[in-house]
Amino acid sequence: MMSEIIKLDSNETITEITIFNGVVYLAGQVPDDDSLDIVGQTREILANIDKALAKAGTDKSRLLTAQVFIKNLDDFDKFNAEYTAWIAGNVPPTRATVQANLVNPNWLIEIVVTAAV
Repeated sequence: MMSEIIKLDSNETITEITIFNGVVYLAGQVPDDDSLDIVGQTREILANIDKALAKAGTDKSRLLTAQVFIKNLDDFDKFNAEYTAWIAGNVPPTRATVQANLVNPNWLIEIVVTAAV
């Protein structure tokens, strides 16, 4: 028997949350307010990750991996301080961090996570 694929918050271009075989895949999370600095954008994204994981029936304690796309490496320490505070109390997931130009030139960061249900 094949496992059901559940897709939440879809439009014609993207699905925000996919659940398959006990694993939650989130689309890249970007800030709601692109006028914020790296700290503000990171906080918004991490809060959005928390909300999306909750909608999928899981939380950050069940993260498997994270991929971080950061526009300016000079912002890395500020980002990392926010991320470390957010993940505190949990064993952090595997993570990759890449410097990248993002689709919206005002986005300073985008984060993609995968978690167990």
